[in-house]
Amino acid sequence: MLEMRNSPRHRVLKAGRIDLGGGAIDCRVLNLSGTGAALEVTGQAGIPERFVLVLDTDKQHLPCRVVWRKGYRIGVLFEQDRSAADAVRPDQTA
Repeated sequence: MLEMRNSPRHRVLKAGRIDLGGGAIDCRVLNLSGTGAALEVTGQAGIPERFVLVLDTDKQHLPCRVVWRKGYRIGVLFEQDRSAADAVRPDQTA
């Protein structure tokens, strides 16, 4: 399979939240890189094309946009590249 991502993703299992501005939807971060992530949600209803992914354990708020949806999973691309200092390392745990 040809890898189309700009940076490699690392498997993680972190709790996250999709911030909707007036509420939030819990999610699980399944993999993560400096440019995007794969999220698992309980359902797609109410999740917009753009939102802020919140990782409380890492104290991060990541603006992102949806690039794919399949079943209970969503692939997102971060709207701005994170610097190495801000990047979540795969060895950090939730």
